[in-house]
Amino acid sequence: MALEFEKPIQELEKRIQDLRETARTTGVDLEQEIRLLEERLERLKRETYGNLTAWQRVQLARAPGRPTTLDVLEKAFQDFLELHGDRAFADDPAIVGGLAYLEGEKVVVVGHQKGRDTKENLRRNFGMPHPEGYRKAMRLMDLADRFGYPFLSFIDTPGAYPGVSAEERGQAWVIAQSIQRMSRLRVPAIALILGEGGSGGALAIAVANRVLIMENAWYSVISPESCAAILWRDAKEAPKAAEALKLTAKDLLELGVVDAMVPEPEGGAHKDPEAAIQAIKEALLKTLEELKGLSPEALYQDRYRRFRALGAFAEP
Repeated sequence: MALEFEKPIQELEKRIQDLRETARTTGVDLEQEIRLLEERLERLKRETYGNLTAWQRVQLARAPGRPTTLDVLEKAFQDFLELHGDRAFADDPAIVGGLAYLEGEKVVVVGHQKGRDTKENLRRNFGMPHPEGYRKAMRLMDLADRFGYPFLSFIDTPGAYPGVSAEERGQAWVIAQSIQRMSRLRVPAIALILGEGGSGGALAIAVANRVLIMENAWYSVISPESCAAILWRDAKEAPKAAEALKLTAKDLLELGVVDAMVPEPEGGAHKDPEAAIQAIKEALLKTLEELKGLSPEALYQDRYRRFRALGAFAEP
C-alpha cells in the first residue's frame, strides 16, 4: 500500500502499466508515450524521495515489508541459533537473539522483532518489549563477554511496553540495568537502527561502540505523536514534532548521535529488502573490522568517551 505522499507515483506507475497492457492486447505502438511517462516517473521519484520531510521518513520507517531483525539474520548471517527466555519469568517474543556467524565471524545478536502481519504483531506486541525481553538481552550480553564474541543489536521499536504488567515487573529498572550492562561490555558492540528507535526501549540495547542507522529510520527520546500530544495536545501535529525532534538519520549524523548511515534503495528498504539487507551486511562487516584491533579495555573506554561526548558543546 502506497503512503499518502507516494500516491502520485503509484498513479503514474498504474498509467504506464495500463498503457503496456493496451499495447500488448491491441498491437498499437505506444512506446513513445510510455517512454515519456517513464521519464516523468523518474523525475517524480527523484523529486519525491530526494526531498523527504522528517515525518515522511517516519512513515517509511514504519512501512509494511521493511526488513525485520529475523529477516536480516536469515539473509545476512549464517547458522543463527535462537536462544529463549530470561531465566526468571518468560520468553519475550518482542526481542529475539542468539548466536550466529557473520562471514565466518562468531557473533552474539539481539534485536527487536515486529510482526509481518497482524497476528504476528499481536504475538510480538508490535516490537514493544516487556522487562523479560531486556533481561534476555542482558543474558546474551553476558554470553558475548564470556566467550569474547562481538555483540550486535538491531533496534526497531516504538518504545518499551508501557502497560501495567510491565511496570509491575520493573520496566524502568530493567531498562536502566540493560543500559548499564551494555555500557560495560568488553567486546566490540555495534547497534543498528533498522526502523523505529523510540525512547529508552531503543536505548536499552543501543549503548554500543558504533551506532549505525538506516537512511529512513528514526531515533528519538519520544515518538512524534507522543511529543505532539504533550506539546500541542494534539497527536495530529506529529509532522511538526518530527521536524523539531531532529530524529532523522541526517540530523542525527550532524549531531553526532549516530556514527554512520546505511543507504536504502530508492523509496525505502521495503521496496527492495534484499538490497537493503546487503547494505546492512556490508556496513556491519566494515564496522567490525574497524573495532577488531581494540583491546577489551580500549573498547570499554571508547564506548565511555563516545557517550560522554553526546550533547557536549563549546561557547563561541
